[in-house]
This record gives sequence, C-alpha cells and structure tokens, in this order.
Amino acid sequence: MKQPFNYLRTGVLGLLMAATGVQAQNKVTLRTDAAAPTINRNIYGHFAEHLGNCIYGGFYVGDTSHIPNTNGVRNDIIAALRKLKVPNLRWPGGCFADTYHWKDGVGPKDKRPTLVNTWWGGVTEDNSFGTHDFLNLCEELGAEPYLAGNVGSGTVQELADWVQYVNFPGKSPMSDLRQANGRKDPWKVKFWGVGNEAWGCGGNMKPEYYSDIYRKYATFMSGPLFKIASGANSSDYNWTEVLMKNIPTNMVNGLALHHYSVIEWNHKGDAVNFTEEQYFQTMTSACFMDTLIRKHSAIMDKYDREKKVALVVDEWGGWYDVQPGTNPGFLFQQNTMRDAMIAGVTLNIFNNHADRVRMANLAQAINVLQAVILTKGDQIILTPTYHVMEMYNVHQDATQIPLEIQSNDYTSGKGKLPAVTASASKDKAGLTHISLVNIDPKKAQEITVSTQDAYKSVSGRILSSKMQDHNSFTQPDLVKPQAFSGAAIKDKTLTVKLPPCSVVVLELK
Repeated sequence: MKQPFNYLRTGVLGLLMAATGVQAQNKVTLRTDAAAPTINRNIYGHFAEHLGNCIYGGFYVGDTSHIPNTNGVRNDIIAALRKLKVPNLRWPGGCFADTYHWKDGVGPKDKRPTLVNTWWGGVTEDNSFGTHDFLNLCEELGAEPYLAGNVGSGTVQELADWVQYVNFPGKSPMSDLRQANGRKDPWKVKFWGVGNEAWGCGGNMKPEYYSDIYRKYATFMSGPLFKIASGANSSDYNWTEVLMKNIPTNMVNGLALHHYSVIEWNHKGDAVNFTEEQYFQTMTSACFMDTLIRKHSAIMDKYDREKKVALVVDEWGGWYDVQPGTNPGFLFQQNTMRDAMIAGVTLNIFNNHADRVRMANLAQAINVLQAVILTKGDQIILTPTYHVMEMYNVHQDATQIPLEIQSNDYTSGKGKLPAVTASASKDKAGLTHISLVNIDPKKAQEITVSTQDAYKSVSGRILSSKMQDHNSFTQPDLVKPQAFSGAAIKDKTLTVKLPPCSVVVLELK
C-alpha cells in the first residue's frame, strides 16, 4: 500500500536568500481528500518509573509535606500535567517493573516492607507509593493508567491477582483486600504490559521463549484488557517477526518498541554542553524512528493485515550522560532545545503513522531522562519538551491529514537529514492544525503549504531558541512558546518562515 507520507529532498541546498538567510522553499502538500486514521490520544502518553527522583521527590512528597499536595502528590505537578492533557501514564517501570511485587505496596504504609532498587541507584524504598497512590493519581490527572506487570521475577498468579485487585467489582479474595485497604470501587485498568524488555533487564529471554511466556501470562489475565507484549529493542526486527508469528492476534493488543535518541551508548555526551556534530548525531537517531516504525510495521502487516495489533512505542526520548554531581543511577539530565527538536520530530512521525502507532510513552515524566518537569525543593520548571507536548496536544483524537513533504537538507560532517518535518490533523470542531519543525540550528526555512481546502485565517505558536538553551531554576521561562506571526495564507497556499531550531503549531480556520 502506498504510504501517504514521504520525505523528498531537493537538490537546491546551496541556494540561499542572502538578505534573510532563508533557504529555497520547502514544500508540504496536504491531502485532505484522502482517507486517514484518527491520531490516537494515547500517542501522547508519559512514563513514571521508580527511578531516581521521578516518583519520590518528583510526583510524591507525602501527605505531611509543606509542599501543597493531594494525598502526597504535588498539586503543581498535577496542574501542569493536566494542561498537557496526559492521556495515559505508565508505571512502575521500566526495568523496575520486573522486580516489583505489588502486594508490598498496598495496605497501611507503616507496615509495608522496604525494598532495594537494585536497578537504579541501589537505594532503599519504603513502598509508600503503591498501587492505590498511582491509580488515584491517574484519576486526578484524567489519565488512563498503564500497569507494567512483573514477568521477570514474578508469577502468573501474582499478575492475575493484581488484575483482579484493581478491576473486579464483585466479591473475591482480591476485591475484598482492595476494599479492606480503603477502595470500594475498582479502577477498571485497561492497559497492561506483560513484562518489560524481556530481551534485556526483564529476563534476557529469547523471542521464542518470551512468546510462550507471554501466552501463558496473558491466558490468566481476565477481563476486557488491552494487553501489550514486550516488544523489540530498536532495530531488532527478528524479535517482532517471532512474536507476531507465535502469538495469535486474538491474544495480544499491542506490541511494544523501545528506541532512545543516543549519540553512542558508551559516549552519550553532555545534556547541555554539546557540539553541533553531537546535535546532528542525536537528531539522526531521532529521525531513525521513522525507519523503525516502517520496518516493524511491515513485519506486523504480514501477520495482521487489518492492523488489529497496535505498535506501542512505550519508551522513547533523548538519553545523555547524567548531570555531573548526581547519582549516576538516577539518570537526571537537563532538557534543552535539542530535546524540543527530538519531541517535535518524533511526534510528527507518530502522527504520520497513526494507522499502526496508537500508543507511546515519553521517558520520563519528572527528573529522569527527557523529562517534561524538573523539581528542586518546592520549585518546578517546565522544560522545552513540556512545551512541545503541550503545543501538540491539539492533535489528540483528531483525524490525520496525510501529507507529502519536500525538504531541504540539514547537512553536517556526519551527513544530511531533512531540515523540515511536519504532520497535520483536523479536529472535531473542524479546525486544521499543522505542526512544523526546523531542526537546522543555523538556517531558517521557508515553507509553502498547499491545501485542497480554502482557509480564511491562520494563527499559531512557536518555540524557538538556541539549541543549548534550557530552562533553569534561576531562569525558568527562558524557553517558552510565543505567538507566531511568520505564516500567511492566500487562497489555498500557506507560506511559513521557520527560524532556525524551531517548532511551530499552526491553526487554520
């Protein structure tokens, strides 16, 4: 089947408009007459692992804290995440999930056993944040919970009991325990991960072995659940092939995929003090997401032509060296305009593959990897990634508009990439939104957008700054969205001038 979205490069790289520094025009064509899927809101999901200060010191400060909170969860974080319209939140891991025993995190907090987080920093946790705390947090956010089950060190019975504990409305041992712990009505959790990274920290399994393990666990998870298998590590296409071949589509609803934008795993580079060459390498890794989705989707199509099984990219984002002076197991890193570029490019890719990608989770929400929020005492800051996620939430549950794009190249000594990426959608109110990203940190880009519909007006917002710029606790608003005036529309043609290193979301009426 012909893909509605493709990149075409022009051969006019060197033609610059001397006065403005704008390259020869890029072209985007919107195909509003083409049949297209809905962009599932769950593409904009987030991830909260027991890792560093994501949960403790991030989300959760305890109900005795002087920081305003609701049942121990910070009110300022709840408000910020509500503005993002977080559709789903994944918990408790990550690698942590396959060492987590959920019964240790329910009941009176002063009677819960402690655990040692052997994966992340070797710290001792008191289990004060558990199932009730997480699911009540999701209710506060209006987000669907996504629970990652312990397959690596757990048992089938343990996971089956967890499902019953949170979902069963009648009388049973687990629903009785839930009520004894203070919750009468079930939470009705739909999304369940059957293990995490089974190829690595989830058990170092082979795909043939995990396929059978998955089938066994899934069999005993009762109810109308959305079951997600532990999928491939980036370009391990054989893993996808084996799982799709060995697991019937009536037993699985989603297949996970993990891919991080990394320069080199052993030399990730600094989160702030990076060179343009390192920036280019990071963006190359981010753009590779499009290739990954195409190739994994092609394998899935062989066994699932009706696309019943979703591709769930439940870990993605930038990964750099930890901030100097912090616990290396806490994965704390600053968040710059480079991360905004990763977010914009990746979300455009997801939007354009909405037929197969129907869920994703940025790693991670607070204080870890490509976080949307950083905390320090009673302060929080919103990162450039936060602002991109907020600008893009107009695409949630909107109808994708297929597009074709012809982009100039962004070149480096390491090669070349399309400078411009884009995605578009039309919401239920009839508004069209176009997301445009210029990853070139030095050159502006002029874009011509051709539409089949006539629009009367265009407005928008922009996030633009130098690639190393970031928000700090001394300058919390250095990078934030502004009104955008660089777009004009005439008849069925839209012209847009994108500054270097920028993300723009336009609204057409």
